[in-house]
Amino acid sequence: MAADILVKNPSLPSQLTGQAESTLPSTVSDYLSWRYIQRSLEEAIGTNLWDIMKIAISIVLILLITIYLARLVDSMLKRHLPKISRAGGAEVVEVVDETFHTITRRLLVAFVYTVGILTAILQVPQLHSLATAMLAGAGLATVAIGLAAQESLSNIISGIFIAIFKPIRIGDYVDFDGQYGQIEDLTLRHTVVCTWDLKRIIVPNSVMGRENIVNWSINDPEVIWPVDIGIAYTADIDKARSIILREAMNHPYVMKDEEINIRVTELGDFAVNLRLTFHVPHRDDAFSTGCEIREAVKKSFDAEGIEIPYPYHNVILQKAS
Repeated sequence: MAADILVKNPSLPSQLTGQAESTLPSTVSDYLSWRYIQRSLEEAIGTNLWDIMKIAISIVLILLITIYLARLVDSMLKRHLPKISRAGGAEVVEVVDETFHTITRRLLVAFVYTVGILTAILQVPQLHSLATAMLAGAGLATVAIGLAAQESLSNIISGIFIAIFKPIRIGDYVDFDGQYGQIEDLTLRHTVVCTWDLKRIIVPNSVMGRENIVNWSINDPEVIWPVDIGIAYTADIDKARSIILREAMNHPYVMKDEEINIRVTELGDFAVNLRLTFHVPHRDDAFSTGCEIREAVKKSFDAEGIEIPYPYHNVILQKAS
C-alpha cells in the first residue's frame, strides 16, 4: 500500500510512507569512508566537525599569541624600566626601583596570560552556559578558592606589599634566620636569598613579611662590627688595649676617621672580656675583618706576654683522717 502511494505521489517524503532510506553503510569501505566518520562524530558530539576544527584552531592561535605577547611584554619591561630608573641619575634610585619593577613586570605578564586563557576558554560555545552558572555561584566559589589558596594568595599579597613598602629590595644584604646573604630575586610567590656560601634559600613572601630581618643596605651601608677578646686577670688591661687598638688601626678595611672603642664588657669567671668595635664600609667586609684582627691580636699577645686564658678548675684532694 505504501509503495503504491509512493509510486503515485513521488514527491511525498519517504518518512511519511515508512519507506525511509537506511542510513547504515552496507560495506566495510562505507564504514571507513570520510563521510560516515564525519557524520558519526557529529552525531556523537552534537556539533559540526568543521566548527570544532575552527574552534580548536582559534584556541591554539590565541594561546600562541598570548605566549608571544607575554614574552614581548616581559622583554620590553626588562629593557626599558632600567633605563627609566637610570634617568634619575642616582645609583641608589636604580637599586630601589628594581624590586618594584620586578613585581610590576611579573604582574603584567600574569595578567596577559590570564586574559589569553580566558579568551581561549570563551571560544567554546558550550562553556558560555557553564560560565553563567559559575558566575551564579561566584560567592561560594570565591570563599572555597580563598580557603584553598589562602597561603598562595598570602604570598602574592606579601610580595606586592614588599614591592610597595620596600623593607627589603633586590640587591640588599640581610641577616635572615641566622644566615647572611643577598636578596637575589623577588617573585610573586617567594624571595630568593643567596647566602655567603652561595646557597639559595627560597623563602615564601608571607614568611619574609612577618619575620625579623636585619637589612644592612638600608640608607647607609657602613657597619659597626664588634670583636670580643678575653685576657687573664693578671694581664695589664691598658697594654692589652693598646695592642688591640694598634692591630685595628693597621687593618686596611677599618675606617680610621671613625671612632674605635675598646671597652671592658664583663669580668667573667676566668677572664676579663674586652670588646673592640670599629667601622667598616660594608657588611661584606665586616666578618673577615674581625677574623683577621682577632688573629693579629692573638699573635701580638703571645709576643708581648699577654695571656688569653682558658677555663680551668682547681681540684682539692683532702686526705681522710
